[in-house]
Amino acid sequence: MSKVQGRLEGQLAVVTGASRGIGRSIALRLAQEGAYVLVHYGTREAEAEAVVQQIVSGGGQARAIGADLSTPDGIQALFVGVDDAARKHRGGGGFDILVNNAGIGQIVTLEETTEESFEEVMRINVKAPLFVTQQALPRLRDGGRIINISSFVTRVASPSVFAYSMTKGAIDTFTKMLAKQLGSRHITVNAIQPGIINTEMNAGTLQNPQGQAYAAGLSVLNRWGEPEDVADVAAFLASADSRWVTGQCLDASGGSCL
Repeated sequence: MSKVQGRLEGQLAVVTGASRGIGRSIALRLAQEGAYVLVHYGTREAEAEAVVQQIVSGGGQARAIGADLSTPDGIQALFVGVDDAARKHRGGGGFDILVNNAGIGQIVTLEETTEESFEEVMRINVKAPLFVTQQALPRLRDGGRIINISSFVTRVASPSVFAYSMTKGAIDTFTKMLAKQLGSRHITVNAIQPGIINTEMNAGTLQNPQGQAYAAGLSVLNRWGEPEDVADVAAFLASADSRWVTGQCLDASGGSCL
């Protein structure tokens, strides 16, 4: 097929946790806009390679990179791959778009929270994006984009996902601080706050009619979200169309709990 042309033509994007769910849809969407997409995965190599093949089959460019972002060595391994791809793709270092999507869900109340479960969700959902971004900043080109995936649980109190909600609150604060720090480099930083999205993370809720009715009823549009609903917002934030938007947490929950 002919090469994809779009708003992100010539740009290099890194999407963490892109083998499935929201990350997968974001990777596909950025590729549709012309970006060369580095599809990060933790353990799901086959799924990540399938995303790459789908992008290539559609005329886009992509490469899968495996790395355990819960460890410093894993984060270093991610950027070894990023640096290699940048050299091969454009003959030099640097990239343009970072999407901090990798994370885990955790349906655990305050009473059920253990030290181990708390440390796990904080390590994956907060520590990893912080140190991924730290390593990314010297490589991210001026005028670039950082997009963090948060959640509507920072707006709507959800005690059934106690520690998870705390991690997304941290991401919102992280987003605002980064936006202020990087403004002088014309790098915009924003977060997306999805509601209930039809992904593996929410399979338990959406597997029965009662859960489906609950999820749809949260939104004024009377449906639950699909990964593509979030990916389209990410494509806007990655593009020049969002050049005057930074430090924002964009609700993408279909008006849930208004």
